[in-house]
Amino acid sequence: MRAHRATTALVVAALLAVLPNTAQAEGGYPDPLSITGQQIIHDPTILRLKSGQYVAYSTGGVIGARLSKDHRRWTDAGNAFAEAPSWWYEYNDTGDPWAPDISYRAGRYWLYYAVSSWGTNHSAIGVATSPSGLPGTWTDHGKVFTSGTTDSWNAIDPAIVRADGRLWMAFGSYWTGIRMVELSPVTGKALPGAGVHHLATRPDAPYAVEGPSVVRHGRYYYLFASYDACCAGVNSTYRIRVGRSTAITGPYTDSTGKPLLEGGGDLLLAGHGRYIGTGGESVFRTRGQDWLAYHYYDAQDNGTPKLGLNRLSWTKDGWPEVF
Repeated sequence: MRAHRATTALVVAALLAVLPNTAQAEGGYPDPLSITGQQIIHDPTILRLKSGQYVAYSTGGVIGARLSKDHRRWTDAGNAFAEAPSWWYEYNDTGDPWAPDISYRAGRYWLYYAVSSWGTNHSAIGVATSPSGLPGTWTDHGKVFTSGTTDSWNAIDPAIVRADGRLWMAFGSYWTGIRMVELSPVTGKALPGAGVHHLATRPDAPYAVEGPSVVRHGRYYYLFASYDACCAGVNSTYRIRVGRSTAITGPYTDSTGKPLLEGGGDLLLAGHGRYIGTGGESVFRTRGQDWLAYHYYDAQDNGTPKLGLNRLSWTKDGWPEVF
């Protein structure tokens, strides 16, 4: 899961006290696509491989893997890695990675991921490459970017985006929210001395925003992020908000013009009915259609985290909607 709270239970309790049943009360949200097979997942990232298969990687074990021929029926495909690289144990005792992000660039697949522990920003983002994108084929290349306890950000939850011929990574969880750093297109790692840009935060502690995903549509870059409390089963209050900017490093604003650095963000998807705590999102495109992938906690299955998929469309004003 994610390392974003010093005292998880206190944060969840505080949010629930302020926002009782809010996610369920905000109606009108579409149910996720009906899927079959292996549905259990957390923090999904999905890509259609050149082979035609879809692969989903997620938090859990040594980066859990799922495969599908049509992104509707999913099978368990083990883990991305057979065993944890030794350097992961610098950040937690179990060598447990979180929140992967898969992309294709320069003739190979790139898998970014985070390693950390609950309640600390002693964290690191790593990267691996593969010729096929399939589990068991990844070669790890070590650390991309790190954070320490003296930093005001948390180096987890990576999301890769290209802009104007340059490579960028959004990241962040609690602390001061969502950040961005430029990467080398050759190594895929942070450029030496690269500035750390600030994209989104909350006006109040514990600054509960994390898990960014950035995509280009038209002349805008869109920042999707998960707000409020994750990882508490049916008591989770995760929801997905979005803002946009004409520049990759911001400033990002919502449809009212409120900056995401001041707590802005249009609410895109919140929990409803059995689908609680929608978040950990990513966006992928296949066959000309954009899709929002995320996890939710199934209220009809003891709060088990499962894969949510919704079509992502765009209004005439250029704002995303889910169907």
